[in-house]
Amino acid sequence: MAETVGPPTASRRGAGSDQAILDAAKRVFVDDPRATVAAVANRAGVGMSAVYRRYASKEELLRRLCHDGLLRYIDEAERGLVEADPVEGLTRFVTGLVEADVHSLTVYLGGTFTPTEEMGHSAMRAGALANELVDRVRAAGRLRAGAVAEDVGFILEACAAIRLPDPDRTAALRRRVLTLLLDGFVTGRDVAAALPEPAPEPGESAWRWRRSPP
Repeated sequence: MAETVGPPTASRRGAGSDQAILDAAKRVFVDDPRATVAAVANRAGVGMSAVYRRYASKEELLRRLCHDGLLRYIDEAERGLVEADPVEGLTRFVTGLVEADVHSLTVYLGGTFTPTEEMGHSAMRAGALANELVDRVRAAGRLRAGAVAEDVGFILEACAAIRLPDPDRTAALRRRVLTLLLDGFVTGRDVAAALPEPAPEPGESAWRWRRSPP
């Protein structure tokens, strides 16, 4: 007999609201790290009390956002290490992070709050996994001479810095640029293959300089 699905319980409603707040906070604070908690509540469509019941301060909310990002980094790295082919593993890892937009948190929110000791442990774990992924590529003779694991962080930051008003276009250009950067990081890739997505259009990156009509 099919299971009857009733209305969401209080815990399920709470979890959904918490995720809505976190999603809104990421969009708000990446757009403007100086934004207020009130802006987050407004974007999430909840009252201020709903935010403060979960997070006592803006700093606590920022810590939760960025620690969640670190945990996603660890998860993607562990998935990459499962791949038998080290290059496929590294590619899966960085692609997952770019698609999840994890490094926007680093680019735009780094230095805006005090990390916890637990975050420090997660960061060490994340760094060790990234080193392991790159070491596997090096052991296979596929790493470009002179490349190091720390380069991966800057590849991810470069992709996160690509931001256009259209989220779909932003994601497309990030995938394209990630392919270009990986072609320079790993040897033996098929550089003759077509790049993903349409190329940037002339003047597309200049949108920030176009003034809105008064």
